[in-house]
Amino acid sequence: MAKKTDNKVVNLGSGVGRRKTAVARVYLREGNGKITINGKPVDEYFVDALNAKLVSEPFVVTGTEGKYDLVINVCGGGIKGQAEACRHGVARALVDENADYKPALHTAGLMTRDPRMVERKKYGQRGARRRFQFSKR
Repeated sequence: MAKKTDNKVVNLGSGVGRRKTAVARVYLREGNGKITINGKPVDEYFVDALNAKLVSEPFVVTGTEGKYDLVINVCGGGIKGQAEACRHGVARALVDENADYKPALHTAGLMTRDPRMVERKKYGQRGARRRFQFSKR
């Protein structure tokens, strides 16, 4: 009887990307450019082509299109925030795999987390800054 060998998948690099309230865990693997997000292909998950293009932007900057496969788990936020979180995570995973990519990714602005968040609502107001209508009498 033949022994079963463990066919474990080896992650070359991993990274966590964040934007607004979206968090993306990215795993970089040896492959031919297949991108899977939450178990779906990237074109099926991000219907808008612009968001799908955002995810693969770090590959274009580093010139590694079609060299790696991506497995991404993303949650929270909206569609645009999730796409930008994926982009941030992919850039971090590429640097984890090869540190020589960091200067190019940093000059393209892909390594820094976008810190803009929704401002919280304050008490006594209708929103974060919008106040209730003032009545003099």
